Amino acid sequence: MPELSLPGDPDVRVILRRSARARRLSLRISSLDGRVTLTLPKRVSEREGRAFLLEKEDWIRSHLARQPKPVAVRAGIRLPVEGRELDIRIGAGRRVEQRGEALIVPGSAPARRLERYLKELARDRLAAASDRYAARLGRSYCSLSLRDTRSRWGSCSAAGGLMYSWRLILAPPDVLTYVAAHEVAHLQEMNHSPAFWSVVEDLYGDYAAPRRWLQSDGNALHRYRFEDISEKD
Repeated sequence: MPELSLPGDPDVRVILRRSARARRLSLRISSLDGRVTLTLPKRVSEREGRAFLLEKEDWIRSHLARQPKPVAVRAGIRLPVEGRELDIRIGAGRRVEQRGEALIVPGSAPARRLERYLKELARDRLAAASDRYAARLGRSYCSLSLRDTRSRWGSCSAAGGLMYSWRLILAPPDVLTYVAAHEVAHLQEMNHSPAFWSVVEDLYGDYAAPRRWLQSDGNALHRYRFEDISEKD
């Protein structure tokens, strides 16, 4: 995909997108990864696009400055697990273990081991919550899958398949269970009508606080990068 850049400290890479339907120049900054996209109408030149970028440079940089900084997962950092900040430490053994306020990870490259551990924990917690809410609703789902989704925290297919972001295990438990209730409610109401939200409330209770947490703090869960240093060499 074509790119432009704003030179400076640091340089800002801008993805250039052409759209036959666009009627004006527009900028979008992803709240998840800070990616900047400039959309150009079909007849607008790249030179005009560059001029537009320069005009909006202060706005772009101010938004990027507010983005959560990426955190490489490694020994010595603190990682939220079920809403609790835990110290990542290297230790002996064959499996990841939680001891008090620490996660003990065997080996010298903990990121991938931790990712596998967190996915297993997420599956356990989400399956338990989904089973509980589905039973209460008197419905059943056909499958449960985990992904590292960036546009949504969960989904429910027309066939009854539930999908969740495994990063929900980093959030407080009430946030995870709210998302489970939300998706299970779609087994009955495949929409976001008042009837749907009534089902969510019947299953979960007052969902305002966890929903608000996802809106205000959820994006920060994507800043944790689970790549071992050796994988980048």
